[in-house]
Amino acid sequence: MFSEYSELSKEISYALRHAPQEYGLTLDEQGWVLVKNLIDALKKQEKYSDLTLKDIADMIQVSEKKRHEIVGDQIRALYGHSTDEKIKKDAVQPPDVLYHGTAHKFLQKILEQGLISKDRQYVHLSQDQKTAITVGKRRDAIPAVLRIDAVTAWKDGIKFYHGNDTIWLADEIPAKYITVT
Repeated sequence: MFSEYSELSKEISYALRHAPQEYGLTLDEQGWVLVKNLIDALKKQEKYSDLTLKDIADMIQVSEKKRHEIVGDQIRALYGHSTDEKIKKDAVQPPDVLYHGTAHKFLQKILEQGLISKDRQYVHLSQDQKTAITVGKRRDAIPAVLRIDAVTAWKDGIKFYHGNDTIWLADEIPAKYITVT
């Protein structure tokens, strides 16, 4: 049905990350909702009246940014939540080093205060510098790339959570674990 999945991905991200209540959805504590309920909610919009599970599965499959997952009869957004109820994740040991791309105008504050989640539930970190640069370019043409000493932070009790293949999450990253690359 959908040859271009980007619009569908954005709609599903909005529903599962930011405003499930607008779609009549209730996420469980890990962010899951029945796929059938999501499809029924989206079908109320004319442009999605023929939406199927296959369309959603295909969208997830072809997406470069793995933002969603389906397991059994449920679907969830993997990261990026701003809902009032915090999505619970299991702490996982991270790679030794992670990265964070940011605009230069935020650099001094980050180096003083560390990384905090602000309007999202978790701080988003990248597994590689390339992804960090891509993320940082959203706010700065030539972003600053921060190196996170994740292995030391983990040993010191900072919790990390797996987002997807390239994205890691943390509640916060104190400044002492951050250097500019």
